[in-house]
Amino acid sequence: MSRLPILITLAAALTFVTPALAAPAAVTDCEMRFDMKGWSAFYRTASGEGTITCANGQSARVRLEARGGGVTFGRRQLRGATGKFTPVADIRELYGTYVQGEAHAGAGKTTTATVVTKGEVSLAIAGTGTGIDIGVAFGRFEIIEVQTLDAAPGKAPESKPDAETPQEEEKAGGE
Repeated sequence: MSRLPILITLAAALTFVTPALAAPAAVTDCEMRFDMKGWSAFYRTASGEGTITCANGQSARVRLEARGGGVTFGRRQLRGATGKFTPVADIRELYGTYVQGEAHAGAGKTTTATVVTKGEVSLAIAGTGTGIDIGVAFGRFEIIEVQTLDAAPGKAPESKPDAETPQEEEKAGGE
């Protein structure tokens, strides 16, 4: 019995299956605009809020928390800072805790440029503000979703279920 028909059939099947398996997930570019303020005296803390927008139409309001320590002293406030993420398949990949390390110094007007990372996702941050600070610090930078603003094409925006209205409760009870 010839193996040629079996090999031809197998090769044809692999021709159709292989591209589906090898197709990479679509990725999108995302950016964040935010404000943040905090202080440091060996321990460093800062918090703020911002908005992430992605080229695929997804966007969300987020809360930001930074905590850490080192040889660091001061107080500063950033306004209109920006961040650019490495490309991701979905905005949800951006939420979570990043590792942060930075050296900083400033009096009056301060400038920040740093990169934070979480696995394969990185965020390059740049911003200016006011304050007095000096030091070297390490810690965490956390991005917490507050509200999804827009969904990707073809997906409904995420929302939390609301309590039933009295009319809906009456209707449900009468059935």
